[in-house]
Amino acid sequence: MKYRITHTTTFIYKARVGLCYNEARLLPRDLPHQKVLSAGLEIEPPPQDYYERFDYFGNRTVYFSIQQPHDKMIVTAFSEVETGVSSLTEGAAALSWETARDRLRSDLSEEIISASQFVLNSSMVSVSEQLLNYAQPSFSAGRPLMDAVNDLMQRIYQEFKYDPEFSTIATPLKEVLEHRSGVCQDFAHLAIGCLRSLGLAARYVSGYIETVPPPGQDRLVGADASHAWFSAYLPGFGWLDFDPTNNQVPGDRHLTVAWGRDFADVTPLKGVAFGSGKHKLKVSVDVLAIG
Repeated sequence: MKYRITHTTTFIYKARVGLCYNEARLLPRDLPHQKVLSAGLEIEPPPQDYYERFDYFGNRTVYFSIQQPHDKMIVTAFSEVETGVSSLTEGAAALSWETARDRLRSDLSEEIISASQFVLNSSMVSVSEQLLNYAQPSFSAGRPLMDAVNDLMQRIYQEFKYDPEFSTIATPLKEVLEHRSGVCQDFAHLAIGCLRSLGLAARYVSGYIETVPPPGQDRLVGADASHAWFSAYLPGFGWLDFDPTNNQVPGDRHLTVAWGRDFADVTPLKGVAFGSGKHKLKVSVDVLAIG
């Protein structure tokens, strides 16, 4: 599938800003199952400094600064991406979760050492007894890791309510677990915390998903949104994505932008503005299938 993605972020400041520094992770990654045909940012007012780099996790990261007075900043990311379906090699489905855990503890190969960082606590996801207790019904003795993670994903989908009014970026996982509510970011963090509590490696993935309007209704331009899911690591086979918000293994409708330990590593746009006071934020996302 081919997609055209338009992601517009607008900051409207209550008082004029004289200077701002920003960092954006809005440009999709090239992957074996995802080819970036084109991607770039348009910024208003025009930035004085602008450069692109790859961050520690290999995400495309753009730094820019605006050094002129302004009361509004608009950042628009335009991308065209071709997607396919990612799959693991034969034998992955038989790997037990205990074997995966033990290899992460003892294997000193470069690949395993790299994946082991995703077992550790991160700024927004810390292991806990509550997360371990929630995970354990899915991880019975000898159960294949893929099967266990899929079961965990299904339980989150069935037992938690999608409620955009419940949580914010700062809502602790403990509250999400207690109230059984949240959004895609929360559900990804929850699954990651469950896996790490068992000694397994899991990472946070940000991106987009194509949405389809109800039958008989027109597609609404700009009504899509950023999306988040998680990946579990299978030693010897690689990473496999899971989307607990939609109860599915992501396919060619999921478009990957970035990954990291949690949301803090992949924030789409963050920065510092001098002299702004309060501001309003508007975000518009449009994911259009073009072939």
